[in-house]
Amino acid sequence: MTECLDSWAVLAWLEGEEPAASRVQEALVSRPVMSWINVGEVAYVVERRAGADRSRDVVRELRRLLNLDLPTEERVIEAARVKAGHRMAYADAFAVATALAHGADLLTGDPAILQGDVSWSVVDLRRS
Repeated sequence: MTECLDSWAVLAWLEGEEPAASRVQEALVSRPVMSWINVGEVAYVVERRAGADRSRDVVRELRRLLNLDLPTEERVIEAARVKAGHRMAYADAFAVATALAHGADLLTGDPAILQGDVSWSVVDLRRS
């Protein structure tokens, strides 16, 4: 099964937050997919916490480790549909839309993505 990472998953991995970090490390063997929107989210969080140089290094590493998905018009509309039906950030909706488009399990610990009646395949990294 294909796997998809969101920004929550990558940030937990970068911070060594267990059990998420180990599960993400396992997923990296298979080059999981991630939306460029979520890469941007990781980049700004890392830049705020550790500076622009560290942010550039992280993005370079993600380019090497992941199958990065540049959103198409269809993906933008799908993310909007997901956002319209669920209380989550628009960037989170891109993670969901990307996972759906690739038939992937979405690896996350983000409560906004995990809560409620979800119609996508999700792995809760807080409990892995």
